[in-house]
Amino acid sequence: MTTGVAGSFPAGLLSMPHHPVPLGFVFRSRAKEEKAPVADKAMVTDSKQPRDPQAKKGRPTPKRSEAQSQRRSVASTPTNRKEAAKRQREERRVQLERQRQALAGGDERYLPARDKGPVRRFARDWVDSRFNVAEFFLPLALVILVLSVVRVPALQSVALLLWLIVIVLIVLDSVASGIRLKKRLAERFPDQNGKGAVAYALMRSLQMRRLRLPKPQVKRGERP
Repeated sequence: MTTGVAGSFPAGLLSMPHHPVPLGFVFRSRAKEEKAPVADKAMVTDSKQPRDPQAKKGRPTPKRSEAQSQRRSVASTPTNRKEAAKRQREERRVQLERQRQALAGGDERYLPARDKGPVRRFARDWVDSRFNVAEFFLPLALVILVLSVVRVPALQSVALLLWLIVIVLIVLDSVASGIRLKKRLAERFPDQNGKGAVAYALMRSLQMRRLRLPKPQVKRGERP
């Protein structure tokens, strides 16, 4: 039986060892305690679970050629306005060079839009396969101009008469050629639009044969 001063603690209680309780344990949020094990468990599960090598990745694996082309396109993309303008000039130069070679060789792939198509090709071949009065206009015009400059009334009268004859022959030949070509186009290409092909051919007939572009691909007298 223990004795003590009234109002004081019992002696047995004073002799018990003290174990201080940390404040963090008292005030710790239970929500954090509940979330922490779940997060740790998820991390452990994700890290320990091996990936199936046969499982799909969610997207198809690109081929080697496609991957290389994508890398080239990314590497060749211009980074500023100066490089973009330089790239456009280079592409334009290459395109013009291809068109020049196509006009000289008749390659349909790189011809300008006004010269493309089987209808335009047939119109060119039809004009190049025959003699046209209009193609001799430039040399005749040079001769007539020289005669008209000479201060001889007789020669000037001849020059004026030649002007009239050349113009009439060109008009008549152009009208006849246009009618014949339109008929041939209707027979050869009944299901295709031949709009503008006759005018295209008549404009070509005004040029000398060696100066025509695209270059003639048929000989004179050869049936296109």
